[in-house]
Amino acid sequence: MRILDEVLSGPWMAKAAEVAARATCGRSKCGSVIVRNNEIIGEGFNSPPGNADNQRRCDVEKSSYHAKVTDKTCCVHAEERAIMDALRRNPEKLPGSTLWFIRLDAEGKPKFSGRPYCTICSKLALDAGIAEFVLYHEEGITAYPTDEYNDLSYGFFFENEK
Repeated sequence: MRILDEVLSGPWMAKAAEVAARATCGRSKCGSVIVRNNEIIGEGFNSPPGNADNQRRCDVEKSSYHAKVTDKTCCVHAEERAIMDALRRNPEKLPGSTLWFIRLDAEGKPKFSGRPYCTICSKLALDAGIAEFVLYHEEGITAYPTDEYNDLSYGFFFENEK
């Protein structure tokens, strides 16, 4: 993990916030951009599959789902959608890229991300060859090597299951 300064972070977190503003999830507004060689190669926001209202379950209490339901949100995650976008448009550029993620508050302002916790996104990013996963934390914009992000995601799960 490393904290990036403003020069290293460039415009990518701001662009992820623009993408997050398009999110249609009823619980959270998230956005991601994937960058390689100063070019956005994929982007995504969270919303139900196909952005279809008949797939919306944002008002269902997560605790009501069976334990086997590993992702209790109804939405495709911003990271998943950005990876799918990059795979469609720029598959050859995905290995070695950087995924930038941000969450917005109810007013549309950037909100600090929690620690790495989503094993679905961490596994997908790792398998796609993404080199770094970048989050907005209180201590600054933080870049994680994707394998470290995946390990931390699994650690979060086990720490919070005790």
